[in-house]
Amino acid sequence: MSRHGAKRAAAAGGGTSRDGGSSGVRGAGRRAESDIEVTGLYKIFGARAKEVLARAQSGVGKDEILAETGQTVGLHDVNLHIKGAETFVVMGLSGSGKSTFVRCVNRLIEPTAGQVMIGGVDVVGLSADEIKALRRTRMSMVFQRFGLLPHRNVLRNVAYGLSVQGVSKEERWERARQWIDVVGLKGYEQMRPSQLSGGMQQRVGLARALCTDPEILLMDEPFSALDPLIRRDMQDELVRLQRELNKTIVFITHDLDEALRLGDRIAILKDGRVVQVGTPEDIITAPADEYIEDFVRDVNRSRVLSAGLAMDPVTALPLDTHPRTAQETLQQERRRFGFVTDEDDQCRGLVLLDDISAAVRRGDRDLAAVVRPDVPTVRAGQHLDELLSIAADSRLPIAVLGERKRLLGALTRRNTLAALAGNWSEGGAMESTDNDPGNGRQASQKPEKRDA
Repeated sequence: MSRHGAKRAAAAGGGTSRDGGSSGVRGAGRRAESDIEVTGLYKIFGARAKEVLARAQSGVGKDEILAETGQTVGLHDVNLHIKGAETFVVMGLSGSGKSTFVRCVNRLIEPTAGQVMIGGVDVVGLSADEIKALRRTRMSMVFQRFGLLPHRNVLRNVAYGLSVQGVSKEERWERARQWIDVVGLKGYEQMRPSQLSGGMQQRVGLARALCTDPEILLMDEPFSALDPLIRRDMQDELVRLQRELNKTIVFITHDLDEALRLGDRIAILKDGRVVQVGTPEDIITAPADEYIEDFVRDVNRSRVLSAGLAMDPVTALPLDTHPRTAQETLQQERRRFGFVTDEDDQCRGLVLLDDISAAVRRGDRDLAAVVRPDVPTVRAGQHLDELLSIAADSRLPIAVLGERKRLLGALTRRNTLAALAGNWSEGGAMESTDNDPGNGRQASQKPEKRDA
């Protein structure tokens, strides 16, 4: 399950925690507490940056400033709150300011104006020695071109940050070997970077960044130089590690598919300005303007949208509901089916209106005889691409479940296709495409019991 799907499910009462089991390495399972609060951040490249700043702050655009002054606006009034332990993706096309942004966070590039607050400390105001100490102890960076030291072997590359910190040789070798094992390079400790593939070199870079146990991990297009299959493997590796480590990750990319796959939230930049911030599902279902719409036009929505987002509300019927009450409830709501739940709201099966009507004629006192327990079920956080074959093969609605198998809603072929087609109402729910009673829009309260 993706992390953003799990979050949406959790908000509705389902889903899973991002916290995973311990990997056995230093910092595993610890939740980072370092929020990054960026306020009014500007970066103007050129000798007249301070002079041009006032024009930028007054609203003059990047192209106009370049034409009039020859100065380049890299970042324009960027305001972002990056939460501790989230994977926050900053994306945009070439020249959008995304790499400039991440380098302003650790001051590899000096901001022209603004604040970058980490744990209540303004990074912009730190002295040279203080910013070096911050980089050594609280944050690490993974670069696009790996940045490995060619004359050092894998072990010494991974341990490099620890040697800068003054950690003893015995401890840094031990910790470096642990991380080499974690990223799948055990046995390659004595190899030089030139003897490794691109994907293996980037694994070394990732191990080196994590070996110092930083709270914050800055990643500047770390996988963009890799072949597609290796790139996907590295994305999987990052997801796995983050599930265990809960670092604050700022990930830079120009690839929307990568952003949607990795990000808890995404900020899209254009000309140094933030155009939209939101979860992957927010970006796909509610693009802020035509620029974002063009970005997401060709995205495979089934890999982003979850069952919890696409589901419709359902009628929940306790098992001891009298059949006549159940019949009346479904008829009033113009539905052909309902889901049966127990006292813990767990789904116990599905009942069809025709079967309930037969139970009424027989004089049954509850729904036990007409429940179909073999109803297909999915988790709220599962992506639709995982469920398409289930939806295509099943003649019954699919129950969408949250934590402890609590019933949250239902998927049908119709609302699944509506989600993939982007057929949304202003309220965020899918528009019903016909009068199918299985697609009623209002959730039902549990009916009251009826005395026989």
